[in-house]
Amino acid sequence: MSAPVLYEQEGHVVTLTLNRHETRNAISEDEMVDAIVAACDKINKDHSVRAVIITGAGSAFSSGGNVKDMRDKKGMFGGTPNEIRDGYRNGIQRIPLAINNLEVPIIAAVNGAAIGAGCDLTMMCDMRIASEKALFAESFVKVGLIPGDGGAWFLPRVIGLSRANEMAFTGEPVTAETALAWGMVSQVVEPDKLLDAANKLALRIAANPPSALRMTKRLIKEGEHAKLDSLLEMSASLQALAHQTKDHAEAVDAIIEKRTPNFTGE
Repeated sequence: MSAPVLYEQEGHVVTLTLNRHETRNAISEDEMVDAIVAACDKINKDHSVRAVIITGAGSAFSSGGNVKDMRDKKGMFGGTPNEIRDGYRNGIQRIPLAINNLEVPIIAAVNGAAIGAGCDLTMMCDMRIASEKALFAESFVKVGLIPGDGGAWFLPRVIGLSRANEMAFTGEPVTAETALAWGMVSQVVEPDKLLDAANKLALRIAANPPSALRMTKRLIKEGEHAKLDSLLEMSASLQALAHQTKDHAEAVDAIIEKRTPNFTGE
C-alpha cells in the first residue's frame, strides 16, 4: 500500500498530500496520524523548508473520521469510555498539536470536501485556498459526536464565534463561495488552478529569510493567548536575534543596492 501522506519538496516548499482514496483521505487511522506528525517533525528539523502546502489526493480533501470504523467500533472508535478517551489523546489529537507546533507557514489547498476533522485540519493551517469544488462542514453533530480534535478551539479563531457556532450546531456544509465571504479562505480558484495558486503563495512566503519567517510565525501563535507585555518581551528578544543574522544584513543591502536578496538562513 502507498504511503498515507506523500511528502514532496521542490526548492524551499514542501507539499504534503493526504493519500487514502479508499477512505476519502480520512485522518482517524493511526497510520495517517503517524504520517502527519512525522512529516511535521521532519519539516521542523529541515531548515531548508520555508513553506508547506497540504492537500488531498483525489476528489476530497479529507472526510475526517472513518464512518465505517465508527459503525464497527474499530480503532479509535472502539473500547470503553476511558479507552476511547486515551485513543483520542494518543491518536487524532496529536495532529492539532503537530500542526500548531509547525515552525513554518502552512497553506491548506482545499481541493474538495473537508468534513468534520478534515474541516478542522484546514482550520489548523495558517492560510487556506479553496477550489470551487471545496466544501467545509463542522459536521460532528450529524453523527452524534462533538469536535474531538480541537475544532472547538480552531474554528472560532478563524471565522468568529457566531459563525463557528452556526457550523457546529447545524453541522451543515459551507460552500467555497461562502467560505470566502466569511474569511475562512483567502482565495477561491478553478479546480485545475488550485495547486498553482497555493504554490505561488508558498513561493512568495519562501522568498523571505527563513529564520525571520519562523520567528514571525512563533510570535503570531503566541499572540493568540499571551498578554501584551509578555508578547512585547518575547518580540524584543527575538528581534535581538534577528538583528544579528546575516540574512538581515543581506536584506538591508539588497534594498539599498536595488537587487534581489539571496537568503541562506544564517
